[in-house]
Amino acid sequence: MNGCGCNRGATKLSFAETKCIRYHAVLMNGTRSGKSKVRLAEVMTALSLATDLGTGQPLEFAMQSCVLAVRLGKRLGYGDVILRDIYYEALLRYIGCNAETHILVSMMGDERAARAEFAKIDLGQPAQIVKLVIRLIEQANAGASSVEIARAIEHGLARLPELGGSFVEHCEVAQRLATRIGFGENLVRGLGQLYERWDGKGLPHGVAGEAIAPQVRVVTLAQDAVTFYRLGGLDAAIAVARERRAGAYEPRIADAFCTHAHELMEELDKLSAWRSVLELEPGPAIWLTDAQFDRACEVMADFTDMKSPFTLGHSRGVADLAARAARQSGFSETDVSVVRRAGWLHDMGRTGVSVGIWDKPGPLTEREWEQVRLHPYYTERILARSPALAGVGALACLHHERMDGSGYHRALPAPMLPPLARILAAADVYHALIEPRAYRSALTPKAAAAELRAQVRNGHLDGEAVSAVLQAAGHAVGRTRGERVGGLTSREVEVLQLLARGDSIREIAVALTVAPKTIDNHIQHIYQKIGVSTRAAAALYAVEHHLLDRF
Repeated sequence: MNGCGCNRGATKLSFAETKCIRYHAVLMNGTRSGKSKVRLAEVMTALSLATDLGTGQPLEFAMQSCVLAVRLGKRLGYGDVILRDIYYEALLRYIGCNAETHILVSMMGDERAARAEFAKIDLGQPAQIVKLVIRLIEQANAGASSVEIARAIEHGLARLPELGGSFVEHCEVAQRLATRIGFGENLVRGLGQLYERWDGKGLPHGVAGEAIAPQVRVVTLAQDAVTFYRLGGLDAAIAVARERRAGAYEPRIADAFCTHAHELMEELDKLSAWRSVLELEPGPAIWLTDAQFDRACEVMADFTDMKSPFTLGHSRGVADLAARAARQSGFSETDVSVVRRAGWLHDMGRTGVSVGIWDKPGPLTEREWEQVRLHPYYTERILARSPALAGVGALACLHHERMDGSGYHRALPAPMLPPLARILAAADVYHALIEPRAYRSALTPKAAAAELRAQVRNGHLDGEAVSAVLQAAGHAVGRTRGERVGGLTSREVEVLQLLARGDSIREIAVALTVAPKTIDNHIQHIYQKIGVSTRAAAALYAVEHHLLDRF
């Protein structure tokens, strides 16, 4: 059960006695006041670090792209309205990236490595795509026989249309998440054109020329320029702009970049990216209310959990359970809000580990476990640079620490674990146990409760925290069977739940003992009713409307 070793002699303090001075010092900075004291730009810049991890790019890739894109936009003469769209387009371009992880892993192994390689090729050149896919499949099947590799390549090439469809999923999910954050129509429209090209050979709709939003035209070049600048310096960045001029890039934008490349790229890899991005925001800074901050945190939770069909809704569930447990334990509403936000954000670091590891059906290797142990560290680093987010991050990154000091990533002993961290850890364990994983079925709530009590006896979890979490779970009331969401019937909700978990049409048909054609009809009706066109967007809808809740 991913438990820790036992140390019955470990010091254990009560909730009232436990203190972590460093944690509370950070927490007091902004998160305990009546207002969130956080800028929209801070939250989106932090989110961009998570997308860097998820796409296999160096940290600050999106930030550097943002700086370059805004500089280029100014050189092109755009005003603050378009510059603001350019700014947020650069930071948010990959917020839909977790929608296509499954197909990348099933075809080519590590999706992060695959994405990093795809960033280097011209997607308008089918031969480059085929060549790269073959190479990645060969790497993913290293050690297999030549016959097995040939079969894998044949199967992978046959699935290329699915790969193209994943770009549609990426765009649709990105648009949905951006809308929930509160961005305007122009930016949302641009997020639906992420892979379009000036020559009309892009995806998902083959939009061409000036029909592509200005921010997309600028950011597409800027991100490629940053990629090739890192690979080969200024000359390489200029060369790719010239090579793809009038293809992927608008000629006017490519020409402006090539003419002023030295100025535009000046010290791009040396500047403090975080500070530069916040200082560069066009127009007045946007400050979030507490409700808006909560909504943004919930969006980041859904972004994270979409990485695997097994974790859909996990962070929402942990946040809700931890908040209810904290309230029942007598914590203030401020503390309840803090632990809820930490629950939403605790797993952001999962984006830095391949879903091939998370969804591995068998035991993990030592190397794979080391990668898993890094994800709380990634969570902390994603959130650490923002004074307003750092307090939440300081709590969120403790969710795998254990009372006997055997947890990770810091292996902190009990006296260093504040009460809210103990509640968060217990909520995370409980909610994970009642969810299915690739290597096991979901436990019943009764079995999950028994496991938590066993971990208290073994010295892993705090007894008071576990009692609070179990009490909160026992008092929770799920959605009644007769209640409809989006006009969906009970059977359509069942289909949507299985679809969101990654089951194929045939697998759903077997589970529900009906014909595959019937399931296909259900799916088409579901899509029509909820206004989506892809599995990933349907899964996100299910999460948004609590259709995957298990308690």
